[in-house]
Amino acid sequence: MNITEVRIRLLKKDEGKLKALATIIIDDCFAVHEIRIVEGAESEFITMPNKKLAYGDYKDIAHPLNNETRKYLSDLILKEYHLAVEKAKADSAE
Repeated sequence: MNITEVRIRLLKKDEGKLKALATIIIDDCFAVHEIRIVEGAESEFITMPNKKLAYGDYKDIAHPLNNETRKYLSDLILKEYHLAVEKAKADSAE
């Protein structure tokens, strides 16, 4: 699996702990949208796209099948998120 693109959409500051949404493109042919970047107690983390079930729980729609892939996705998405935050700060300073 090769992540060929990561897109980050920063959210407004008043969105609470949800900081951004990410889209990943896999092998230039498959997209996964609505990966959330959330502010945690110690650092940011990602949550995969999910849907709310009739009885109130949530179920992932797409997710990594092992810890190695989860870490790979998380590291890549959070790196791009931090770059987007720095770019937004630089742009607002101009």
